[in-house]
Amino acid sequence: MNFYDVIARGYDELYKEEQLKKIKLIKKYLDIRLKDKLLDVGCGTGLTTTLWKCKRYGIDPSKKLLERAKQRGNIIYKQAYAEKIPYQDNFFDIVISITAIQNFYNIEKGLKEIKRVGKDRFVLTFLKKTGKKEKIEKLIKKYFKVEEKIEEEKDIIFITKK
Repeated sequence: MNFYDVIARGYDELYKEEQLKKIKLIKKYLDIRLKDKLLDVGCGTGLTTTLWKCKRYGIDPSKKLLERAKQRGNIIYKQAYAEKIPYQDNFFDIVISITAIQNFYNIEKGLKEIKRVGKDRFVLTFLKKTGKKEKIEKLIKKYFKVEEKIEEEKDIIFITKK
């Protein structure tokens, strides 16, 4: 059982306010259409997945977080790791990963997978205080074209393209 399985029951209580604040900020940079397909990598309980008006998908390695996410309605959730996303190349119009990248087992492989399944629009965020900050920034800049870099209270947010 992983850490997120252990805290699944109280996850929303712990993180809801800060996650909703990030999504509100990110929405200013994304033009989302109803027909768009959006993948949320590291979707947790679906907090960051439910707020988009399009066809939504989420993946997360935590079975317990996904059990909670599946109670949120018409969204397709799968248990999977960022390093092995179970979708075909260029399947998603938008791929987001909100405060999850620092938790990937293999950050480079996870970012390459995100790029593989996405067409052209990506939002990648990670915790500012992570010890992996420089590595993550370097890899994002290596694999994506950065359009905006935003530092908010707890995260660094990259709005990127392929």
